[in-house]
Amino acid sequence: MNGIPFILWLDHETAPGNPILGGKFSSLAEMTAGGFAVPSGFGITTAAYRRFMDHAGLVNEARRVRETAPKLALSQIKNETATLLGAIASAPLPPDLEGEVRENYALLEQRTGMASVPVAVRSSGESEDLAGASFAGQYDTYLWICGADSLLRHMRSCWASMFGEAVLSYRQDGNAVVTTRDFGICVGIQQMVPARAAGVMFTLDPINGDRSKIVLEACWGLGEGVVKGDITPTQFTIDKVTFEIVKRKPALQTQEYRFDPEAGAVGLTAIEPERQEAVCIADKHVLELAALAKRIEQRRGAPQDIEWAVSERDEVKILQVRPETVWSRRAAPGLVTAAKSPVEHVLARLSGVRTMGGTR
Repeated sequence: MNGIPFILWLDHETAPGNPILGGKFSSLAEMTAGGFAVPSGFGITTAAYRRFMDHAGLVNEARRVRETAPKLALSQIKNETATLLGAIASAPLPPDLEGEVRENYALLEQRTGMASVPVAVRSSGESEDLAGASFAGQYDTYLWICGADSLLRHMRSCWASMFGEAVLSYRQDGNAVVTTRDFGICVGIQQMVPARAAGVMFTLDPINGDRSKIVLEACWGLGEGVVKGDITPTQFTIDKVTFEIVKRKPALQTQEYRFDPEAGAVGLTAIEPERQEAVCIADKHVLELAALAKRIEQRRGAPQDIEWAVSERDEVKILQVRPETVWSRRAAPGLVTAAKSPVEHVLARLSGVRTMGGTR
């Protein structure tokens, strides 16, 4: 174990920015430490992943796959990884690792006061830290997982997603990312939010890169439909200085993602007619989320891509935070220059936009 923990809670003092939590979960730990409302949870760290791979005798096979697969066509990669993926799904877990996962899931049940508390099981890879790489979307996430046995099965699935076709063929600046380093993966365990509405927001306009705006997309139910792109969301554009909603684009929504007790899984369910044309989120929540987005951007020093939810009990939660990877790679145009008026400098600072010769 070398003193590196298999489990690290989001609210532990060593969690913020800790690389053993991977990119996604170390960012959530920073948000937790900053006082933002993040659902309770813990990470099964990259040390746990490496302990399993070593215990199962899979280190050399994983290295061979990382070196070989990027040279193959997508259609050939699946055959190349079959043996490795089968072993990740079935090899015995180290008893100490399995014991710690079970103990900490039980602790999450105690903290939340819920037996078999439903959780999101999210992959959080070290490679998500690569500057400008939108790697996070290549890994798997599973929603509304209940019970320690199911959690352990989905933990293995997250580990296996390190060796999916999309990950193994992902290139940055012409180079296969998986060949650059032996990346590890953390599996984040986070209490599910029973969302009345959810979605994503960007601290710039993703269409034109305008950093004076916040753009929020929302849908009824879980945010999976917005993330996957199979539900047309209602859109809001908010001015980052005045906090006015300057544009809204409602969308008809006939289905939503919810937990289906009969199926025992999250899936698309029909929305009753009276909600289909109704706006899924109140203006007060749009403005509350915009204020949170601006604070998060200021804290992290760059444009952000944020997933959020509003619970059935009217609670606003931050689910994921990651750098925006398209427009943020470009130089930010200043709202004003040093030669213009002090008033314009104040407005620029309020908007969170860099000014020429100034500070954020």
